[in-house]
Parts: sequence; structure tokens; C-alpha cells
Amino acid sequence: MPLRVAAPLAVLLSITVAAVVVVQDWRQIHVRSAGWLILSTVAGIPLGLWILTSPHQQAVRIGLALLIVLFSAYSLLAGSLPALHSDSRKWLLGCGFCAGILGGAYGMNGPPLVLYGSLRRWPAQRFRATLQAYFLPASLLGMAGFWRAGLWGHAVSHDYLLSLPAMAPAVFLGRWINRRLSTEMFLRYVYIGLGCIGLLLFVQSLGG
Repeated sequence: MPLRVAAPLAVLLSITVAAVVVVQDWRQIHVRSAGWLILSTVAGIPLGLWILTSPHQQAVRIGLALLIVLFSAYSLLAGSLPALHSDSRKWLLGCGFCAGILGGAYGMNGPPLVLYGSLRRWPAQRFRATLQAYFLPASLLGMAGFWRAGLWGHAVSHDYLLSLPAMAPAVFLGRWINRRLSTEMFLRYVYIGLGCIGLLLFVQSLGG
């Protein structure tokens, strides 16, 4: 799938998932954290869109893949990251900005947000709800950027509609699983998932 289709498609799906989760679990949202992450993301989206349309996509994808794999491996092997017992403006702005870059370029805001949530030691339900409260407005902004760049075409809408029947039951299954996981086990699965995404992206990037 061309990156120009995959990135806006991922963002459209993110909007749908986030809307469902926010309606389900709005009481679990850490509003202050989500707000600062969203504000700093806005500054990163234009840089991400520039990367998406630049001629150096392969090199950037390889770098992104290695970063994700290294972060996941460190998180799994180190046992636990240093803890933030309250919101850190520096970490919020840095993670939000990086999430905006990755979202604008690949529709992949997640890794910097996972890093911040891990540092804050949020329980699984708060982690899920707060990140989706971020994804809803951030993804809407990202989709507006894709539309202005002429990247929201028929192929994106067609693949989105095909994805909905599979995605809808998965959202509710994910909520059921989330409510039964301890924070430690939840983060371990998140790191493993991120590592697999990073490896897949790396292999695909090497193949051009």
C-alpha cells in the first residue's frame, strides 16, 4: 500500500477508535496531560507532512524503525523506565511534538505517547482513555492536513469503509482485555507490539 494512502487511512481509523473509546471511558481521561500533548502535536504536524512528501522517505523510515525497536527493547530489558510522579512540561512538549511529526509523516503518533504514559505509570484504563482523548483531536488535525495536501482521495475512503467491519468488534474486544490487565502486563504487551511494528517497518524499508 502506498504511504500516501496508508498514512491518512491510519489516521481515519484512529479517529473512529478514539471517538468510541472517549464515549466509553471519558471518566478515566487525564485531561491536563492530553491537552498539553495535543497543543505540542500541532507544531510537529507540518514537519511530518514535509517528510511525507520529501524524496528521503526510505532513510527516515529506517531511522524511525530503529528508534521504535531500540525503545521497545530497552523498555522490556530494563524492567521499568524512570517514573514521573506528576506532569512534566518538558516531557509533555517533547513527546507531543515528536508524536505530531510521526503522525504527519506516517499516521503513527503512538511511540512518543507510549513513552510518556509509561513514565507516568498510568493504570491500563487511564493509559488507554487518555491516549485516545489525545488521538481524537490530534487525528482530526492530521486528517485536515492530509486533505489540504490532497492526500485524502477515493482509495483512502474505500479502504476505510472496507476496514470498518473488522475494526468495530475489535474496539470492544480491546476494551474487555484492557480492563482485565494489570498495569505491568499491559505495558509489557504494548512494548512487544511496538517492537513488532518497528521490525516490520524496518524490513519493509529495506525492501524499498
